Amino acid sequence: MVIKETPVHVGIIMDGNGRWARRRGLIRTQGHSEGLKTAKKIVKTASDSGISFLTLYTFSTENWKRSAEETGFIMSLVKKHLRTELDFYRENRIRIRHTGSREGLPPEILAELDLACSDTADFGGMQVVLALNYGGRDEIARAVRRAAAKGITQPSADDISANLDNPDIPDPDLIIRTAGEFRTSNFLLWEGAYAEYIISDKLWPDWDSDDFINAVKEYQNRDRRYGAVNT
Repeated sequence: MVIKETPVHVGIIMDGNGRWARRRGLIRTQGHSEGLKTAKKIVKTASDSGISFLTLYTFSTENWKRSAEETGFIMSLVKKHLRTELDFYRENRIRIRHTGSREGLPPEILAELDLACSDTADFGGMQVVLALNYGGRDEIARAVRRAAAKGITQPSADDISANLDNPDIPDPDLIIRTAGEFRTSNFLLWEGAYAEYIISDKLWPDWDSDDFINAVKEYQNRDRRYGAVNT
């Protein structure tokens, strides 16, 4: 099913895994496991709906402040997912990409990430961008450094855009945040300047395909003006 006037690029801040687990008397890591199952389900829905790019806020630069047990578990989940779900991405011709700092990621995670990206590089379906070890401020700073390395001492907005992690990917049309929080949390700060935001009260593990489709339908009813006035 292809949704009419589908947004080209959707970003999702997948929030609420820990709260989902706590409300059920479970440990936080079980919430992350359920959240990963939801992510796969939404990836399939987005692909079937005609979305071209889906960026998932998988692990932020600030998430390293959590306990070593929790961060280690999340990294192991990412590694396992990249290894065991390649057939899913192959079957659906979905390309995997990465945004975020490679510095600080465990070598075994980088190896699995690079393998998944290279293995799916030629696929022509939806592109899933994993925001892993990602922070919007960090990405902007890295873009400025890349521009400086090219001899651009006073970078323009276009120069910064051209030196982001994935400059070929269009800015997100829609950013969804689950779990009822009203903040950007350092996600796609540059690219999301004119994105439409939808805040869902549902915790991420509770999300299903209908929630995603309804968010897209709500987006379709928005009047996007980009600072201008529609007459």
